[in-house]
Amino acid sequence: MKSYSLSALNQMTQGEFITTLGAIFEDSPWVAAQAWLKRPFQNIQSLYQTMVDAVKNSDSEQQLALICAHPDLGIKAKMAEASVKEQTGVGLDRLTPSEYEQFHRLNKNYKAKFGFPFIIAVKNHTKASILAAFERRSNHSIEAEKITALEEIYKIAQFRLYELVHL
Repeated sequence: MKSYSLSALNQMTQGEFITTLGAIFEDSPWVAAQAWLKRPFQNIQSLYQTMVDAVKNSDSEQQLALICAHPDLGIKAKMAEASVKEQTGVGLDRLTPSEYEQFHRLNKNYKAKFGFPFIIAVKNHTKASILAAFERRSNHSIEAEKITALEEIYKIAQFRLYELVHL
């Protein structure tokens, strides 16, 4: 994966910036488009916070669309390159048939209850800790779980951004 300096990002055209950072928030290039308007960034943290603020200040429909853009965990379907890499890193691409069935059932039940996919920043997790989070979070209210999903998306975005941008 190519890495970019903050200086290079600050000098990009809007199109280049969106192409480069549009996948930081899963299939939601509008976040990068809004962040571009706030250039120049003094550091990576300010770029990250600007992107998070764009999501926080968006309407509920945009936030829900962002949540729904994320793939189910452990599925065998087309997903963004970053998601494939993240799920592979925790072994979700190598599930046994029974694990696959368990993830499929949990994803299905979660979506039926909340109306959007279960989201967790899989980096620094294991299959066991992800399964425990499924169980724990299934008791949340829809509003509480939407907040949790967005917080997890912010973590995912931070991991992706810090991997893509160097000082």
